[in-house]
Amino acid sequence: MISIGLDIGSVAAKGVMLAGDRSFKVVLPTGWSPRDAGHNIIEHLLDVSGIRRSEINAIVVTGYGRVALDEADKAVTEISCHARGIAEFYPEVRTIIDIGGQDSKVIRINEKGKVVDFAMNDKCAAGTGRFLQVMANTLGMDVSELSVAEIVEEKVTINSMCTVFAESEIVSLMARGVSKGGIIAGIHESVARRVAAMAKRVGIKEKVAFTGGVALNAGIRRALGRELGCDIIIPDVCQFTGALGAALLGFES
Repeated sequence: MISIGLDIGSVAAKGVMLAGDRSFKVVLPTGWSPRDAGHNIIEHLLDVSGIRRSEINAIVVTGYGRVALDEADKAVTEISCHARGIAEFYPEVRTIIDIGGQDSKVIRINEKGKVVDFAMNDKCAAGTGRFLQVMANTLGMDVSELSVAEIVEEKVTINSMCTVFAESEIVSLMARGVSKGGIIAGIHESVARRVAAMAKRVGIKEKVAFTGGVALNAGIRRALGRELGCDIIIPDVCQFTGALGAALLGFES
């Protein structure tokens, strides 16, 4: 059986194909059309695998753009997909923290990988990839540069949780000559503080896994671990966890 899982996020679209003992993955910018992004992901996976479209048994889609893809056999929530993806390779995990472009989620799962509780922040950009993007633009940087540019020893506290007010606060800090590296360390701490507060409301049960594209940022990983007071597992395919879970669910549908 061959299954494709798609996770169409607000910033990036991810795809995973599972075909026997082989797997393929690809990530592309979502762009303005989630539907086109999903279609392009499928075409890329077919190209790199050499598998024909007629050989695909299931296509399962999740993420922000899941309602837009008419090629999918099934649409599933990100919460279920992240839980399934983590449970497959990290059965010891009981808490999943996922920070995406438009929202952040904390998911509690049991020993069978079933969701028992969750919380989501999808009303405010604070604590999301979008917050980091806006702050990076304010600093005149690409969001991918934040992790390597931070200077933890010069960290300043960012008091504003609102994206607009935080942006103004950063402009003020730069005008006072505060180092960009110190500001970035403060930004990372601000995101981690917001997400950790949500995690504590749900209840943190170890072990904890961190998924989503933001998990690629070492500064966020450091700050979040300190806020939670525990070690965090970062999956090798943290950005593809949702797509992987979707592909696995394709075998079960």
